[in-house]
Amino acid sequence: MLSKSDIFGYKHSKEYSKSVAYFSMEFAIDQSLKIYSGGLGFLAGSHMRSAYELKQNLVGIGMLWKYGYYDQVRSINGAMKAEYVQKYYSFLTDTGIVFPVEVHSSTVYVKVFLLKPEVFGSAPIFLLSTDIEQNDAISRTITNRLYDANESTRIAQSIVLGIGGAKLLDILKMDTEIYHMNEGHAVPLCFYLFSKFKNIEEVRDRVVFTTHTPEEAGNEQRSFDLLSKMSFFNGLSNSEVRDVAGINGDSLNYTLTALRFAKIANGVSEMHGEVSREMWSGYDDICEITSITNSQNKKYWKDDALESAFEQNDDKALMARKKEMKRALFKIVADQTGKIFDEDVLTMVWARRYAGYKRADLITADVDRFAVLISNKELPIQIIWAGKPYPEDYTAIDTFNHLFQKTLPNANIAVLTGYELSLSAALKRGSDIWLNNPRLYREASGTSGMTAAMNGSVNFSIPDGWIPEFAKNGVNSFIIEPADRSLPQAEQDKIECDRILDILEKQILPIYYTKPKSWATIVKNSMRDVSPAFESGRMAEEYYTKLFNIKREVLTTDLI
Repeated sequence: MLSKSDIFGYKHSKEYSKSVAYFSMEFAIDQSLKIYSGGLGFLAGSHMRSAYELKQNLVGIGMLWKYGYYDQVRSINGAMKAEYVQKYYSFLTDTGIVFPVEVHSSTVYVKVFLLKPEVFGSAPIFLLSTDIEQNDAISRTITNRLYDANESTRIAQSIVLGIGGAKLLDILKMDTEIYHMNEGHAVPLCFYLFSKFKNIEEVRDRVVFTTHTPEEAGNEQRSFDLLSKMSFFNGLSNSEVRDVAGINGDSLNYTLTALRFAKIANGVSEMHGEVSREMWSGYDDICEITSITNSQNKKYWKDDALESAFEQNDDKALMARKKEMKRALFKIVADQTGKIFDEDVLTMVWARRYAGYKRADLITADVDRFAVLISNKELPIQIIWAGKPYPEDYTAIDTFNHLFQKTLPNANIAVLTGYELSLSAALKRGSDIWLNNPRLYREASGTSGMTAAMNGSVNFSIPDGWIPEFAKNGVNSFIIEPADRSLPQAEQDKIECDRILDILEKQILPIYYTKPKSWATIVKNSMRDVSPAFESGRMAEEYYTKLFNIKREVLTTDLI
């Protein structure tokens, strides 16, 4: 059996001695370990890196996805195509641990791998797989694909993560004090703990919960009967489950259930905390929802040469290094698209998950004005789009393909594939402007802008998520004033598209080309203001002080 020294390899700091298990469906630790899709994974990866740097007594619990999320490639005509290629990882440690979990009243065996801290500089992460010969063909597919489209498979994945992860900790005799659910995917964990302790207050003392989005897709809801048939409740009777989870209807909402089992929860920005409290305020027996703003690990994301020039206040070296990073990005652009970008031209990037509310194509909504923008020879601009839609989100895929077709005739605009850690880093280092234009109150945090700022890319954003905590318009960023939310969405889109183009034409482009010293000052202000406030060491510390170490006040309404 693995000892603590086998798992950690380092001594824990006294201030972070409480034992914590961090459950997440995805972790973006390194480009080579393809077990992530986007922002949730990027956040979890930075958290694990900072936990390691702070020597926290924390382990990650995740899944070893056989095919990852998907490989984003192009079809013969350039349209987006999702490919599923089996992944192999020689750097994972086979723990030799195999144990059973009940799924759909059948035994499924779970094999455990360990990502040791020394491999990538992270807290230890246990990764669970059902792709072993002890299982039947269907059971082996549970850990095939991150966010599988099949409903029963998704439920089974939550069971393996939540119940399987908790069971593993017991097998290892980890004496876990806090179970941290990063989103609601691991909520079967709560039923496992209630089966174990038979006391809701004991469970609530141990469970904390992070909610990441007000989007429906981020707050899963499933049929109660289906969950019961799938063994989601770890052997508890339906009446027990309804009583302890406060369920009256025919469905179970993962987020609401997590809020009822946790001692405390958090939104991932101050604004998102407010949105979450309002969103769930009409429900009984939920825990307090505070806010801990997402952050990213600067040591991992920053460019060392750029940071050195910044620390020395050497504008010449700073801008020279920025051009070097632009050239590196433009090699990728040329390789993928056959287009040669110019290092002296202002380069704007939109890069994140393609989803309707994120509005990848908003800037193109006014066809005539967009055409004028990209054809301006006096104040030229280059624009790059990148990101992965959910592989079954055909509306988002259509947006990707539409943008690709739109960019084909133009030498200064491009759509890239393969938005993962490496490309993300190249885009943040090689861009001058980082565009973020979701519908207001729909972006919980938006961490890509943080790592862009760490690399001298100036945020150009709707004031959503983390941005209101950071932005000083015209000083360290450029803010797009939101349209009146009472207007129809099409009208809001038109107004906000116009405002984006106005700011580009009247502020950003003129400053960049005619006031280089002013531009360098904005870049430096951005780099200065993003750290340490939005560096994940602050975040990892706050999770201990604001979630893990607090004592829960027992309410008279608590279910016994």
